[in-house]
Amino acid sequence: MPSAAQMLVDFLCRQGVDRAFCVPGESYIALLDAIHDAPMDLVVCRQEGGAGFAALADARLTGLPGVFMVSRGPGACNASIALHTAEQDAVPLILLIGQVEARNLRRDAFQEIDYRRMFGGFCKFVGEATRPEQVPELIARAWAAATGGVPGPVVLSLPEDVLAMACAAPAVAPTRVEAAAPDPAPLAALLRAAERPILLAGHGLEGEGGRAALRRFAEAWNLPVAVSFRRQDLFPNDHPLYAGDMGLRNPDGQRDAFAEADLVVALGTRLADITTQGYSWPAPSQRLVHVCADPRFLGWHFPADPAIVADARALLAVMEGEAPGFPQGRAVWCRRLRDLHLADTKVARRDWPDGLPFAEVAQAIGEALPEDGILTLDAGTFGAPFYRKVSWKPGQRLLAPISGAMGFGTPAAVAAALRCPGRTVACAVGDGGALMTGGELAVALERKLPLKLILSENGGYASIRIHQEHQHPGRVSGTMFGNPDFGRWIESFGLTLLRVNTRDDFSAMREAIRRPGPAGILVRTSMEAVLPRRSALAAE
Repeated sequence: MPSAAQMLVDFLCRQGVDRAFCVPGESYIALLDAIHDAPMDLVVCRQEGGAGFAALADARLTGLPGVFMVSRGPGACNASIALHTAEQDAVPLILLIGQVEARNLRRDAFQEIDYRRMFGGFCKFVGEATRPEQVPELIARAWAAATGGVPGPVVLSLPEDVLAMACAAPAVAPTRVEAAAPDPAPLAALLRAAERPILLAGHGLEGEGGRAALRRFAEAWNLPVAVSFRRQDLFPNDHPLYAGDMGLRNPDGQRDAFAEADLVVALGTRLADITTQGYSWPAPSQRLVHVCADPRFLGWHFPADPAIVADARALLAVMEGEAPGFPQGRAVWCRRLRDLHLADTKVARRDWPDGLPFAEVAQAIGEALPEDGILTLDAGTFGAPFYRKVSWKPGQRLLAPISGAMGFGTPAAVAAALRCPGRTVACAVGDGGALMTGGELAVALERKLPLKLILSENGGYASIRIHQEHQHPGRVSGTMFGNPDFGRWIESFGLTLLRVNTRDDFSAMREAIRRPGPAGILVRTSMEAVLPRRSALAAE
């Protein structure tokens, strides 16, 4: 008779899961043993948050839930950052926690936590087995919750003794929810009448076929497309209909133009605060059509007419049966939004005494990234140019944390290189985030992954320093730090080191990204270039 752990692993394998990430713990030894003979690649990581970020990136590339496993207490606490990121990013993620023995539950045992109380506020499902017969049902429920509606994180708490016990319960298949086909007529009528529409594309188009369907729809109806926060790879950035992103600090001219739209179609997005520019757009006077797979997010901050509970791809599928039509004036509107976006992509060339402005570095990286390249980004000011100054092409993937979680970039790159061995995988990370989860480069060394690591070094938490200079000019406190010798650190992971200190080094950097094999690119980046007070003084 199989153990509960074997039943759980068998279930995951039947759903197509072929890789899991972990930091091992004695509380789930039975689960590790069940994987030993399973057709599943187990990736051993160095920190639970890194394992979770890797699983999350893997999920974004496969469309299946990412799976990672940690031990109880400290391991689960470290893993929580990935769960929060998955919730913010709308990514299906399954965390399996080895829990204390069932007889010790709720007795304040060593390293015990009540995970329903800990994670219940932001995870879609938190289950805990107290008997082996519950495990097949719980993993099926967890899978359905992670993948249904707006995807997100789920947690299973699995006592170590329960995992090892024989399980007599039959296997349970997950519930598969078919996407509803909404009536296309109301939206079609609005689109035919609108002279100044905007299509806002979000996470619901990340899945298989979503990008191609979005492009067909936009071209058929001549719709300008803006993407939600950090979703630049959803639509070709060089396309005449690409109008830019809704992100941090959009230019005033672009915001003013978007406020003139007579129809906003929000497709597969939750309309969170950054995408809506602090809940200020769409304005109450603008007609909004909101399409989201989960009714919880409809009518939350913005009244929509109509509000459509549907998968974004299902809606696009039925819209293909409608005859497109639009006023002649729409062409002028599309060109106006396109011109505003193009103006925002320009980078002014300036020299700074303390290093390179990273916007120029980002553009050079974008030029070198192949048409099927994958770039993972950590959180930080260095990443901002990749969203506005780089033109993302069809086939390229951008993996960045919508949640703004530092430490995402490196483990995400490891996961991407494992999942897509024939593609160039580059990671851009700051010197703050690099040491949060940079230890996951040990996996790249172990697996001989040809990662391209681009490390921006400026000796501080630049994003926070910018806010500090705005609010308390010249009073630096808690935002700067000392660094190790990053060159030696990079080389210790088997990466060929290239130092980029001037623009003359850009050619070598592009070549390092294009050629086969691992590379570590250490860029001396200017802090002065991004500080508002000093930038203003320099311009005088």
